[in-house]
Amino acid sequence: MSTVSSSTASTIASSVAATTAASNAALQQAAQSIVSGSTGNSSMDVNSLVTALVNAKIAGQAATISAEQTQDNTEISAYGALSAALSALQASLSPLSDGTTLNAFSTTMSGTGITATAGSGAAAGSYSLDLKQVAQAQVLTSTGYGATTALVGSGGSATMTLTVNGASTTISLNNSNSTVAGIASAINSATNNPGVTATVVNGADGAHLVLHSTSTGSQNGISITISDSNSSDAVNNLAVTTTSGTAITSANATSANLTANQSTISSTTSWTQSTAAQDAYFTIDGTGATSSTNTVTSALSGVTLNLTAAAVDTSGTGSGAQTLTVSQNTSAESSAINNFVTLYNTLVTTMATLTSFSSTSTSQGVLLGDSTLNMIQNQLATIVATGVKSGNTTTSLASIGVTLNSDGSLSVDNDTLNTALQNNQSTVAALFNSTNGVAAQLNNNITSYTSSTGIITTRTNAIQTDLTNLSTQQSNLADYQSQLTSMYTAQFTALNTLMATMNSNQQYLTQLFGGTNSAGALATNKG
Repeated sequence: MSTVSSSTASTIASSVAATTAASNAALQQAAQSIVSGSTGNSSMDVNSLVTALVNAKIAGQAATISAEQTQDNTEISAYGALSAALSALQASLSPLSDGTTLNAFSTTMSGTGITATAGSGAAAGSYSLDLKQVAQAQVLTSTGYGATTALVGSGGSATMTLTVNGASTTISLNNSNSTVAGIASAINSATNNPGVTATVVNGADGAHLVLHSTSTGSQNGISITISDSNSSDAVNNLAVTTTSGTAITSANATSANLTANQSTISSTTSWTQSTAAQDAYFTIDGTGATSSTNTVTSALSGVTLNLTAAAVDTSGTGSGAQTLTVSQNTSAESSAINNFVTLYNTLVTTMATLTSFSSTSTSQGVLLGDSTLNMIQNQLATIVATGVKSGNTTTSLASIGVTLNSDGSLSVDNDTLNTALQNNQSTVAALFNSTNGVAAQLNNNITSYTSSTGIITTRTNAIQTDLTNLSTQQSNLADYQSQLTSMYTAQFTALNTLMATMNSNQQYLTQLFGGTNSAGALATNKG
């Protein structure tokens, strides 16, 4: 049996006593039928008598089992409520214990066309950003062909190899699949496609094959080689070589530098480079930087830049530069800390309810006096009250406006908190560092409570084992009840029959010999 508090034991005892008293009263009432049966007034009520006897025999044990089952299920529900409150608190700790919130920054741009996000590793400050050009993906457009014209002659065969930045794929063509639409379909469905999508544009001069590189950057131009058994097939004209542009190295890139960065194609009359492949180029505080994509993550530590053509500075003088401002996101930090306090207080309220005590009522908290809950309560309160120690220095939550109340709950002075967030980030960082910060300590402790091997699971498993044992006892008691019922029914049925026979014999003898107020048949005959 699981360990229960004195108040719980008292409740169980009261329930058993009441059930036993009720069964005894029923037994006394049923016993009157024995008197009635023995005097001949009526036969015994065997069913009521047997039921009362059996219930009197097992009532105490049955009531004990039932009361203990109720108590166990109540305790399991209580531990479930405690675990849910702990898990909710733990969820609020994650952004404080892993540093994501304390490393949160907000960004603003003075102009349009560029967006920026800042995260871990960013540094607050203002930066001049001048975008000279964005990264582009190459687009090649072929000359026009008849929509149904096969570019590989009848009976012939050819292969087309497409290469982008060293990666290649080869497709097979013949008279049946070498129309402009057929070639586009073959490219799009090719295995190991190196990053080329093909479309067909039907113009006034015929069907054009249009190839798009799926990746931006000057290194991602498209080259095509053709191998054909018939050199006169029109498909041979689709061969093209793309040459990557030269890297931009000057901080004050000239138009010539930027143009040189664009990809070029070999002299051909079959293709037009509709859009050249090129890198993005920009300066940050005068330092030039390039990127093959318009999502830039490495130019400024902790900051991701998203570039668009709308922000390109066409002035040539740098007058189109924008100012990027990175600042600590104190709003997110304040929200996370207040959320932590709210859920910590919810846990405190839950534990108070589960351990409540009333001197004027027999109804007490389900886990009043429970050692498991008391240990959890004390350990968490100690962490919150102690703060973070570093050598001989201790930093407390009170230093940022979070104070501990007499009932164990926390209160937030948002003015003090906001001042600390804006002017004393080192204190906030110390309190919530990922090694031994308040949130990290609480997080580790809660994990030890709620994990599959934690104390709450261990305690719940013990109660479940007790419930299993009680169920076995209940089953055994039911078997015993059935046996008693059968035995008593047989015995009292026989007694009922015997008393009925005796009453019948008594009546017969009275008829023969007479009774107190009658003379009987034999006496009459004798006279």
